Amino acid sequence: MATDAELAYFVALRFVHFFAGIMWIGLLYFFNFVQVPLVKELDAPVKQALLPKLGRRALFWFRWSALVTVLVGWLYFFSRWILDGYPNPATMDWWYYSILAGGLLGTFMLLNVWGVIWRYQKKIIAGMEGALAGKPAPQEMAVWGKRALIASRFNTVMSVPLLFFMAAASHLALF
Repeated sequence: MATDAELAYFVALRFVHFFAGIMWIGLLYFFNFVQVPLVKELDAPVKQALLPKLGRRALFWFRWSALVTVLVGWLYFFSRWILDGYPNPATMDWWYYSILAGGLLGTFMLLNVWGVIWRYQKKIIAGMEGALAGKPAPQEMAVWGKRALIASRFNTVMSVPLLFFMAAASHLALF
């Protein structure tokens, strides 16, 4: 049985994990369902003026909320594993398997955020800022944008099973 201090610790971890996760997935959905379609409707001067400022700010919160969500999620998982006496896979309950599935999806999505999406988006932002200063836009910008978009769309699709497994751990104890 957990002590009051342990319970407070787990409540704090869960709060931070949920808050950061809502911010991360909310921004992911904003990018894919709002910003990408809107950008297609904007003319070049408006895009060049708006997107570097919006992108830099939104991507800051996007990537850091992703990192906090995953790190705190794994801290929660391993803290509970320790508190439960290091159960082995044969004795783990549904909670562990469900959270592991969601955690692995989230970790892969985090790698996509930092390794693909942010890597290309910062180049695009720099290219747009350069264009605002009168420099020619890099020819590779369209390729960078396509790669970032594919990774972002992949994360959007993967967010559905991620959210299912995270919610199922507490709300759908099948086994």
